[in-house]
Amino acid sequence: MILSIETATSVCSVAIHDSGRLISLCETNEQSAHAEQLMLLVEESLKKAGIELGQLDAIAVSEGPGSYTGLRIGVSTAKGLAFGLDKPLISINTLQSLASAISVKKGELIIPVLDARRMEIYREVFDWKLNSVSKLSAEILGDGVFENFLENWRVYFLGDAVEKVKSVVSSENASFNSEIVFSASHMGNLALEKFRKSEFVDLAYFVPNYLKEFKALHSKKNPLLSL
Repeated sequence: MILSIETATSVCSVAIHDSGRLISLCETNEQSAHAEQLMLLVEESLKKAGIELGQLDAIAVSEGPGSYTGLRIGVSTAKGLAFGLDKPLISINTLQSLASAISVKKGELIIPVLDARRMEIYREVFDWKLNSVSKLSAEILGDGVFENFLENWRVYFLGDAVEKVKSVVSSENASFNSEIVFSASHMGNLALEKFRKSEFVDLAYFVPNYLKEFKALHSKKNPLLSL
């Protein structure tokens, strides 16, 4: 019985899976609501599943990449639950979790894409078995992007940056799906696999994968901030 938390994007999502089977899902897509809503969603998820905190076997959390604030809130909450319940903590790659929401044929690829503002995205490339075939990275969209994959394989793009990708990719091998959103509901099987292999993270040292260092916006009116 694993409780999963997904806060890497504007979606604040909590799910409970029993041996990989989804039994409860509560989520909201209110802007900047993670801090206020997350624990309420945890409580609501437990109520819908008809279980108590003590019956959980592990806590899983989306590790990133994604929103700095969202990830920080999600990981802090997951750590607190795991520590308080004395349960293991499992980290799940945010993009791999989204990729697991669809099934593709052998030889086809899945590229989940997450909006990183302007024309930049976070992306990772997975094969039909959800193995990473091109490591997680931030990428600027432009001419020729993803060309090396699209020349040889059928590629399925999904995520909240699909429309951006669609604006620069015009290959017959590209398929776009913007309907599947980031959600804790997709984390169940990945979390279960890690649980069975005892692949847990250290509560004391685990931090989200922000991918890019968080940078506060500098004020042009205060020259001291640019020193």
